Amino acid sequence: MSGSVQVTQKLQEQQQQHHYESSCYLSTKSSVKQQSFSTYKTTSRRQKSTVKTEKSKEVVKLSPLPKRAKRTYLAMDTDEEVIGYVIPVFRANHEVVRGLMEAQSKEEFTEEGINYVAMRNLFVREARETVDVKVEKKTRTTHIRETAGRVEFSKTMEEWIEFRKKMNPDSLTHTPEFIIKPRGQTVWEGKTVKLHCTVAGWPKPRIAWYKNNVLIDAEAHPEKYTVESSFNMHSLEIKNCDFIDTAQYHASALNVKGEVSSVATIVVKRFQEGEEAGPLDPKPHGFCAEHGVTFETTIIDKFEVAFGIEGETMSLGCTVIIYPTVKKYQPEVVWSRNSVPLKPSKWVHTHWSGERATLTLVHLNKEDEGMYTLRVNTKSGFDTYSAYVFVRDSDVEVEGVPVAPLDVRCHDANKDYVVVTWKQPAVEGSSSILGYYIDRCEVGTHHWAQCNDAPVKYARFPVTGLVEGRSYVFRVRALNKEGVSRPSRVSEAVVAMDPSDRARLRAGPSAPWTGMIKFTEEDPTVGIVPGEPSDVVVTEATKSYVVLAWKPPVQRGHEGVMYYIEKCMSGTDSWQRVNTGMPVKSPRFALFDLEEGNSYSFRVRCCNSAGVGESSVCTGEITVGDKLDLPSVPGNPVSCRNTDTSVVVFWAASKDVKHLVGYYIEYSVVGTEEWMPCNNKPVKQTRFVCHGLTTGSNCVFRVKAVNAAGYSQSSSNSDAVVVQAAISVPGKSTGVTLLEAVKDYMMLAWTKPASNGGADIRGYFVDYRTVKGDVVGKWHELNLKALTTTSYKAENLKENVFYQFQVRAMNMAGVSKASLPTSALECKEWTITVAGPPVGLHVLEVRDTSVVVLWEPPAFNGRTPVNGYYMDVKEVSAGEEGWKAAHEKANKMKYMKVTGLKSGTSYVFRVRAQNLAGVGKPSAVLGPILAQTSPDTKEIYVDVDDDGVISMIFECSEMKEGSEFVWSKNYQTITDASRLTIVTERGRSRAIFNSPSLEDLGIFSCVVTNTDGFSSSYTLTEEGLKRLLDISHEHKFPVIPFKSEMGMELLEKGRVRFWTQVEKCTSACQVDYVFNDVLVTQGKKYTMNFDKSTGIIEMFMDSLEVSDEGTFTFNLVDGKAKGTTSLVLIGDEFRELQKKSEFERAEWVRKQGPHFVEYLGFTVTKECNVLLKCKIGNVRPETEITWSKDSIEIAEDDEDAKKIERNDTDLTFNIGKISKADAGTYEVNLRDDRGKDKSVFNLTDAGYQAVMNELFRVIANSSTDIKVISTEHGIILYSEVTYYNEEQRVGWLHKDTKIAASERVKSGVTGEQLWLKINEPTEKDKGKYSMDIFDGKDGVKRAFELTGKAWEEAFEEFQRLKLAAIAERNRARVVGGLPDVVAIQEGKSLNLTGNVWGEPAPEVSWTKNEKELVSNERYQLKFEHGKFASITIAAVTTADSGKYALLVKNKYGKEAGEFTVSVYNPEEEENKEKK
Repeated sequence: MSGSVQVTQKLQEQQQQHHYESSCYLSTKSSVKQQSFSTYKTTSRRQKSTVKTEKSKEVVKLSPLPKRAKRTYLAMDTDEEVIGYVIPVFRANHEVVRGLMEAQSKEEFTEEGINYVAMRNLFVREARETVDVKVEKKTRTTHIRETAGRVEFSKTMEEWIEFRKKMNPDSLTHTPEFIIKPRGQTVWEGKTVKLHCTVAGWPKPRIAWYKNNVLIDAEAHPEKYTVESSFNMHSLEIKNCDFIDTAQYHASALNVKGEVSSVATIVVKRFQEGEEAGPLDPKPHGFCAEHGVTFETTIIDKFEVAFGIEGETMSLGCTVIIYPTVKKYQPEVVWSRNSVPLKPSKWVHTHWSGERATLTLVHLNKEDEGMYTLRVNTKSGFDTYSAYVFVRDSDVEVEGVPVAPLDVRCHDANKDYVVVTWKQPAVEGSSSILGYYIDRCEVGTHHWAQCNDAPVKYARFPVTGLVEGRSYVFRVRALNKEGVSRPSRVSEAVVAMDPSDRARLRAGPSAPWTGMIKFTEEDPTVGIVPGEPSDVVVTEATKSYVVLAWKPPVQRGHEGVMYYIEKCMSGTDSWQRVNTGMPVKSPRFALFDLEEGNSYSFRVRCCNSAGVGESSVCTGEITVGDKLDLPSVPGNPVSCRNTDTSVVVFWAASKDVKHLVGYYIEYSVVGTEEWMPCNNKPVKQTRFVCHGLTTGSNCVFRVKAVNAAGYSQSSSNSDAVVVQAAISVPGKSTGVTLLEAVKDYMMLAWTKPASNGGADIRGYFVDYRTVKGDVVGKWHELNLKALTTTSYKAENLKENVFYQFQVRAMNMAGVSKASLPTSALECKEWTITVAGPPVGLHVLEVRDTSVVVLWEPPAFNGRTPVNGYYMDVKEVSAGEEGWKAAHEKANKMKYMKVTGLKSGTSYVFRVRAQNLAGVGKPSAVLGPILAQTSPDTKEIYVDVDDDGVISMIFECSEMKEGSEFVWSKNYQTITDASRLTIVTERGRSRAIFNSPSLEDLGIFSCVVTNTDGFSSSYTLTEEGLKRLLDISHEHKFPVIPFKSEMGMELLEKGRVRFWTQVEKCTSACQVDYVFNDVLVTQGKKYTMNFDKSTGIIEMFMDSLEVSDEGTFTFNLVDGKAKGTTSLVLIGDEFRELQKKSEFERAEWVRKQGPHFVEYLGFTVTKECNVLLKCKIGNVRPETEITWSKDSIEIAEDDEDAKKIERNDTDLTFNIGKISKADAGTYEVNLRDDRGKDKSVFNLTDAGYQAVMNELFRVIANSSTDIKVISTEHGIILYSEVTYYNEEQRVGWLHKDTKIAASERVKSGVTGEQLWLKINEPTEKDKGKYSMDIFDGKDGVKRAFELTGKAWEEAFEEFQRLKLAAIAERNRARVVGGLPDVVAIQEGKSLNLTGNVWGEPAPEVSWTKNEKELVSNERYQLKFEHGKFASITIAAVTTADSGKYALLVKNKYGKEAGEFTVSVYNPEEEENKEKK
């Protein structure tokens, strides 16, 4: 019976372990958690029959399992009441279920696989009983026990078989049902709403969302919808809800058993008070009950449309004002790009300071381009602001290469395979893109490896050969004929792993477990060859590669499977294995190097350690080629004006395009062939605002579509459009006032709108209504035809009736909104005698410090005509008391230039009219006007052309469609064309004076209509007109300008050159050469030359003769311009020139032989040596060169011959340090067969003095600054020179007074030192000292300030040295009398006397061997007369030998006179010699 007990026990243990592991996993992973939890509790109770806890030991019972431990699949509660049934899953025949699972999305497939494994492991395990048989003798009791165990085991197996029968797949499946249905919601406009539901069903149903029965495609509209599914929980997120999002939303669940749906209604509410808010109007806010206030949000300091360059850092920011302020309450600030909320990352940084929201984009890339929106959410509502950010490509390193691709992403990641996609760049470079290179880099390293050898044209590429479990990032580079682009921004990191493992990692562990529970295949599958894969299909096919996908086999084994791929070319039966080297792990494979156009069949085999399985069903013939076509050409673009720097472009979408990535828009300025991208990131909508254009440029646009296959052909060009602001209706008129009232009419005036909407205002409409108390009537039009003035006479009114009036402006775009109505005005006759207020105030020529104000006369003049005007001006920031008069006397004109304004300050103006009765009421206030010159403002300038035509020119770079130049004189539009002719070309207008005269004096102004007030003026005065007439005359009758008048110079050989130069001339310029009114021509005597490129005119004569005395003239003619220049050579001037000419000719003859280029002269070197030198020319080796002094030739053996040196053409005679002995006449002679020349230098008298003066100059300039040194006698001031000559004068001055020589103050020279000694200096010697060194002319001065610190330091050093000298002189010392060594015979007497000195008299002592001696009978020591110290030793012995010293000392010092005494014994010496 023991064997039966062991079998039963092992079976129980296996069952317990099986149920414990499975139920625990189901509690964390199964979608039917309640059922699994109940099952877990049921099985746990059964386990108590055999296992207690981990802390207690296992209890083994000898009886078989009781029947209450029988396996059950009913879900029980704690009271053992049946609450449900847990559906078991059988691992066997499940092809139908797997087929449905594979049809679902990747995430659903992964999740379904996990649930399937969990449920299978929970309810299905083949028995792994191991029977341990032991051969032993059994008793009857043991045999009975074994028989009972076998019976029990047979019952267990029967139950197991019954269970298998119940696990038929058809009994598992059931229709979907909504556990939690989506719930309807009501939200405010602009909010985000999310619908949730939970669906059960087997096989797992697929969920689809519908809006009003129309399928929602979330992938096509990611900015609007987000659909998520995770473990039977599904959601639909609707972002930035609009009013049109109000609808019924259906969630539909579908599987093989049927379909169910559930409906939820979304209602989007809009804030609305009165008129509907426009897209740019601020959003109203609702009351917040939580805080008891209504929060109002205002966004200011908004960021504009921004332009960045790749690699830069850009910051966007807005200031947000929340009113009222509630303590500790902060709004929610959300940034989004293209309606997708942004999350902080290494590329995106957000900051909220409490007042300012900032978004920083680090290292811009084209992926960052898009519409950026700031949304501020409060408890009362929200407010948003959006602007587009453009990211331009950085400069390419090589001209013509493409720019970098963008938006690199990874898809379908498996164990060794991933698909990389990207978007093509907007700029292909100088040639089309040939393909792309894909690089990969393992995370944690910096090594990039190229994935493809040949460039791929398709913007999608499968990367194989990845290592399982490692993370990778990817980048892409584009290639064209010119080279390779920079790499794109790297992709997000992706892990090479099985999708089911990735799903488990994404789901994360659930409590209470802290790690993942790993499920393995059953042991019986180990060692089994895997089955064949199924559903082998081609998922992608291009010219470069083909991607296969398949489903793993049903039977895979515990160790997993790998795959071999085989191909067969069409028309053959030969199958070739593609991956012979290494089987792949993923159910995906990319095949390269296939021949384009050929057809292939493919199949897959599985393998593991047990072997290679059977092949799958082949795919059928697949032709290698692109399955995705290029997009079709987009429709013709239409461009419309938008702003001064942007244009809106519309186009029709490409037809029948698959997998559209987006569109690129390009523009070109008319007249050029250069196309520039408007966007660097493709957009999917068919409308785009192209920003960053040049105002006034004429541009055309085109569009091209792009998908993974490449670019489409560019669309046709749009019609040309001028970049300028679009026309809109004008703004509101302001300042509607009553000027005059009579019995039946009222005179009204108003100010034109500040904005004309981009087009001239064509007129005004006036409306009126009656007012009776608090009751107002309906508005009626007063005029059916538009008014052209800003005033109107409202007639046919009723007397003593109150009226209100309003005005509307009109331009070509339409009629503006009405102005603010006037107050109730009574129609009754005025009795006012003064003039009414002027009307129509407006400004021109706004500058930093001035402005011109114009107005119209009042409609009501009063009782007498208006005879003048007064203008008041005030800064906007000042109060009513800030009004100041702009002038004192009445202004007769209807305009005035106000000057003296502050730049950057805003002003307001008003005008009052005057008549004989007085000054009337002020006009309506004009302004505020900012005193600031527009950056593009240009002034009128006057030009006089080559024909003498005088004109005024005004240019404007801000011309718009319909803009015109309007010229005025004295601010009255010019209508008389007899005085001026106006010529306008594009942005340039020219006012030409027909016949300028005094009648044209005045202020000329020009205004450009339909602009922001571009205007300028020019005042033509009488003086200015005269100057312009003079310039005009010069242009009509031009004179050729000369840079220089005719000049003359002597040339080599005595030739004479006459020349002049004109500033400018044409190639048609002619010259006549005239002498004494006679035209001369080229010939033997005269040579002429005219270089028209430089304007130089020349005439040469070989020599001057007596007959050449007279006047030389050049006459020039260049078109209608003329010029004349002359030179007069007569009298003494001519004769002097003639002599110079003859001299120059003689010089030329001299230079034909050996000659002196520079005659003998002298120089003094910095070492003060005197050199005689000259330079010779045209010498030969045979040319004789001789030196002589005082007519005596210096021979080679003379001492002076050593002083002669020759260096090429330089000859020198080094006199050295000159003296009077060197005076004399020096001569150098040159001679050979071509001629001779000599040079003489007289070094006597004046020549000698000149040399000495130069020597003095060199010496004087070599002197150093004066220095000071102290001695024991006084202070010495000195300067050093390179050399000193005794003939050179040196003088010293103290306080600019010459110092007389004395015993105390002396000057002199020692060597090369010039000094001044001041003995025993006192305070009187302080001051400025100067040294005057003669340099041959005025002298060189050196000065030194012997004051302050210099005096203190010098005087202190003098005193110190003086005291030291005194101490040295009076110091005690031994001056003589003592020998160095004394040798004396023993027994003799020794007497030595030393002479000593010291003041005062020194103290004297004697020492022997450094021990002081005392006078006694043996040593007699004496000191007599303060000078003599003696020592006497009677009968010396050898003990008296030693080193003696005489020590002397006084207060200034001490000294020792040392000597040695040696006492010897003659007898001992003899004995030593004998020995």
